[in-house]
Amino acid sequence: MSGLKAKFEFSKNHKATRRSLLFAFGYCLILSTALSSCSEAKNNTQQSAATPNLVASSSTTEKQLVRIVRSKQLTGLAVLEKQGSLDKRLEPLGFKVQWSEFAAGPQQLEALNANGLDIASTAESPPVFSQAAGAPLVYLATTRPSGKSISLLVPTNSPIKSVNDLKGKKVAFQKASIGHYLLVKALEKAGLKLSDVQSIFLPPPDANVAFSQNKVDAWFIWEPFATRNVQNKVGRVLVDGGELRDTGNFYSTSRQFYQTHPDVIKAFLEELQKAEIWTKDHPKEVAQLLAPVTQLDPPTLEIMHKKYDYGLVSITEKTITKQQEVADKWYSLGLIPKKVDVKVGFLTPEEYAKITPSEVLANK
Repeated sequence: MSGLKAKFEFSKNHKATRRSLLFAFGYCLILSTALSSCSEAKNNTQQSAATPNLVASSSTTEKQLVRIVRSKQLTGLAVLEKQGSLDKRLEPLGFKVQWSEFAAGPQQLEALNANGLDIASTAESPPVFSQAAGAPLVYLATTRPSGKSISLLVPTNSPIKSVNDLKGKKVAFQKASIGHYLLVKALEKAGLKLSDVQSIFLPPPDANVAFSQNKVDAWFIWEPFATRNVQNKVGRVLVDGGELRDTGNFYSTSRQFYQTHPDVIKAFLEELQKAEIWTKDHPKEVAQLLAPVTQLDPPTLEIMHKKYDYGLVSITEKTITKQQEVADKWYSLGLIPKKVDVKVGFLTPEEYAKITPSEVLANK
């Protein structure tokens, strides 16, 4: 019995010792983990104190976006995008380009006013309507008219032979666009008024569908829509803007973007002028480059090339006077709610001298 009792005591003590060892081991493990966690937390705290500097350093190297309208016409602006030279020019300034597509000029300027676009390219009328709505836009540069690139189309088999035949007919166009403005001028030249036709306000894609389905009798539109419809024998040109247009397009921005980034604007206009001159001198290369953009074959684009007059033009008092005439015309027709002083959107000669390419200034 004493032997069994001794074994029992030994077994009991042995188990107790094992429990003690396991407990001690577990305790040490927990203590070690806790100390490790504390040490890690301390390191993290020290590291986080330095992190803001690292984040700040990273954010300063991140490129800002300059959002520029995409052109799908045979223009220097379309060439500028395809060549990629502007991105290289803006890289040292900490900017990269985002090309944004819009149906027409009015939609661009709505985006400009809502801070969804930084540089727009429109005809003369959209800025007037934008100014009438109180938008603080700035006219940056202008172009030559290139009137032949805008056409008044009628269906191929239409009995309409002259502008006079449009009386009482449905004419489609983008409201507040160059098509709208040239329709007014074409009608006045024929002794008619805008109220003598049924105005159908449609953006180009919708107007294209309506025209192809004979839901409208005529359509005032720019390239490449005009050439596409003629090529497809859907429409024919009744008149073009060659003898009607006496204004150019405008590049514009918001007042805030001009005040904040004049260096970006200067770089943009300088690279754009280079693209304009290259486009003027290289019709074959331009046709190859822009065939995917315009969805027209290169031979057709070479023919269209002659409809455009390339190169930026300095903004002068004559430019401002002509733009005021446009604004007054829209006001007299009751299509803008108030008389607009367009000069509010123009810069001083000294300000233009700082952003306009030197060769453009030299050709005043």
